[in-house]
Order: sequence, then C-alpha cells, then structure tokens
Amino acid sequence: MAAKVFYRSNLGYKLTLSGERLLPVAEAMETSYIAAATMENENPAISGTVRIGTPDGFGTFFLAPRVQLLTAQHPGLEIELLATARLFSLSKREADIVISLTSPDHGRVVSRRLTDYRLLVYAARSYLESHEPIRRVADFSRHEFIGYIEDMLFTPELNYLSAIGETINPRIRSTNLITQMNATLAGSGLCVLPVFIARAYPDLVPVLPEKASLQRSFFMHIHEDNRKSAHVRATAAFIAGAVTETSLFLELPM
Repeated sequence: MAAKVFYRSNLGYKLTLSGERLLPVAEAMETSYIAAATMENENPAISGTVRIGTPDGFGTFFLAPRVQLLTAQHPGLEIELLATARLFSLSKREADIVISLTSPDHGRVVSRRLTDYRLLVYAARSYLESHEPIRRVADFSRHEFIGYIEDMLFTPELNYLSAIGETINPRIRSTNLITQMNATLAGSGLCVLPVFIARAYPDLVPVLPEKASLQRSFFMHIHEDNRKSAHVRATAAFIAGAVTETSLFLELPM
C-alpha cells in the first residue's frame, strides 16, 4: 500500500514521517535534475539577478570563494550575496534564496536541509601558552570567552556558550562571527567556531574537542513563487551541489 507523504494544515502541506524518510532521496534526485537541466550547453539563456541571504560565516567562507564558478557557467547571471547575521524575509522579497540555521515554520516556502556542521571551542596558541591549562569543561569558567550579544541573537541556534557550560559569561561580545574569530586570533580568549572556518587558520587550536563539541545545520529556503524561475533554480542547484561535494562541514579539525 502506498504511504502518505504529506498532510495538509492551515499553513499548507507538511511532510509525514514517511515523507521525512523519503526527503533525502527526493532532494538528491531534484538536485541532479536541476543541475543537468541548467548546464550552460543545454540552457545558455539563464540570466538575471539572484539575491542570496546567508549567515556571515557560510556566505563569507564557503559561498564567496565558489560563486565565480556559477557566474562563469552562466555569463548572464548576477549574484548578490548578503552575508550577514540576521533573518531574511522571503515573503518581503529581501532575498530570493535564504540559507538559515532553522527549518521554516510557515507555508509557501520550499526548503531543504543542506548539511549539518560541527563547532568546537578554539583559542589562539598564544592564549593557551600564557594561561592555565584547560583539562576539563569545568575549567572554561576560569577563562575569558568571546561570544554573541545574547539579546541580539537572531536565532537561538547561535546560543553556543550556554550549550557548552552554564557558567560561561563572555567578556567580549559581537553580533558578527568574523569579528569573534579575529578577536580569538588576537589572543583575547576562547570562542566557539565552526570547524570549516577555523581549520583555515593554523594558529587556532581546538580545546577539548572530544568533550566540547556542538552540531548545527544549514537549511536552504526558496519562496514557492520563485521555485520555477530558471536563474533561481540554477543558483539553488549550484549551492546544493557545492555543499554535497565537500566534506568540510563535518570533518574533524586538522
């Protein structure tokens, strides 16, 4: 008997448990189809502007170095990359594609989980050499931390420090992940950073990686009205394919 994969609510259609199990297979099929259908030699007419709203870390360290591959494939395509720590509204047309840390809680948005990613506590070598050793999670309370401004968090998934230890209170705070990383590199204290970013900086050392590790997820959202737009579909397929092809997000630190 065929399984029911959707149920209908006042917000639209949502996946059943069977639908959730089938989703990764369907997403892989869709990505492959869109990528094939939008290859330059088959569809050279893809053009227009696609605005991508993304967290600062993902946009700056993952998408920005790769986006030239997309524009080279489609010379008529222009990309606007909004890499900043805030929420973007698809319904208000603030972006055509949104990368976020949460799945949507409303209808008329087509979404998919891009990937999980790993975060660890990091410190500069200079900081570790000049401060008392850290042998257990409880030792974090005796060290300086760098983190987000709690009452300005745009999503609770960024509340890293409370997940590491309840007694951690950062003395340096910023709404921007890159600012936090640069303060950490300067030896200002410890900071929770994504491994896919920190691995590019040899002076950043993971602290207690076997005891203080977090995992979060990136999701990609497109408003239902834009799903059939060729330039949006091609861009979404490129992002999904680039994420699928890399092991950066869940690999262990070097």
